[in-house]
Amino acid sequence: MDPALAATLGGAVGLVIGAVAVAATRWSERSTRDPVPPEPPLPRGVGDVLSVLRSIAVVLDENDAVVNTSASAVSYGLVRHGELVHDELRHIARQVRRDGMIREAELDLARGPNAQASTVMRVRVAPIAVSHVLVLAEDHTHARRVEEIRRDFVANVSHELKTPVGGISLLAEAVLDARDDPEAVERFAQRIMVESSRLSRLVQEIVDLSRLQVADTLHEPELVDVGVVAAEAVDRVRVAAEARRIDLTLVSEQGLRVFGDAELLATAVANLVTNAVNYSGSGTHVGIGARRVGDSVEVSVTDQGEGIPAAEQERIFERFYRVDAARSRATGGTGLGLAIVKHVCANHGGRVSVWSQEGRGSTFTMTLPAAADRPRAVADEPGPTRPRTDEERALHDAHPDR
Repeated sequence: MDPALAATLGGAVGLVIGAVAVAATRWSERSTRDPVPPEPPLPRGVGDVLSVLRSIAVVLDENDAVVNTSASAVSYGLVRHGELVHDELRHIARQVRRDGMIREAELDLARGPNAQASTVMRVRVAPIAVSHVLVLAEDHTHARRVEEIRRDFVANVSHELKTPVGGISLLAEAVLDARDDPEAVERFAQRIMVESSRLSRLVQEIVDLSRLQVADTLHEPELVDVGVVAAEAVDRVRVAAEARRIDLTLVSEQGLRVFGDAELLATAVANLVTNAVNYSGSGTHVGIGARRVGDSVEVSVTDQGEGIPAAEQERIFERFYRVDAARSRATGGTGLGLAIVKHVCANHGGRVSVWSQEGRGSTFTMTLPAAADRPRAVADEPGPTRPRTDEERALHDAHPDR
């Protein structure tokens, strides 16, 4: 090779190597002087804030991993094993991380791995750092259910009112058409009285039920003698029972007292007795009993009717629900009587339950807290027995196994 050419090539290579070395040195120095700033951590005190929030709170990083959360997020099933469970929440979090815009949504989220039940969550997602987002959620399940109940109640009321109102309107037209026939006018007028009475009763029960639902507790409870209340309730129904040849028997212990509203309690017991009379056959027996059981007072109404199918027993306390709609209309039932009983018991701190078997009748029992107005002897100690009265024997003979 020509010595001159070799010297030239060697010089060029040396220049290139030198330039690379200088560039590398400068880059290294620059890296040392200006390091790439790390991503800033979460703002100080985020954990403390999450611990006092009433809302469910979850903080996610750039990979949607949970870096902080409130205990309620785990109990509600939003976070499991340190990960966000629901894809809907991850999707919203990614949108917020991408554009930095706060987003709100109402989601139906499965509560549990089997997705048998859902929870209505009002969700608000906001950025709190360069790539972190905060998910706040509030349980609106109860509010949704209340709204659904209100909507169903309005729909049911509208439907139930249409029947007697429509019947009265048609009967009025029939009276006009038959004005020259006194017998037909009298017959139609009697039907108008029946329908108007049913309409009046329905409106009154709707008003009573609405008032009970609004008032969760009694404002000024008074000491109420349960025996007197039960006797008054039986008297209200006695005429209807005698018309169907149904015998009413009341057996009550002495000195049974509860704190509450005597009128409401009488209405509740009367509703149970009326229900028993309406669903019992002619010539049967309905027993009403009141007794002290521990710290509670129980009022039971037992009939010898057809009984209630097991599948229907959980729904009979719902508004406007009827096991036999045709029979309820024939007897003037509104489907609100048992719902009123349920709310009266709840407002008095008690409950109502049912025992029923098809072909053997039913027993409805109101259980109320007894008033502690007198000392109670040792409960349920055996003592001397006394002969049963005729009324007690009749009540026992109706259903000896209860």
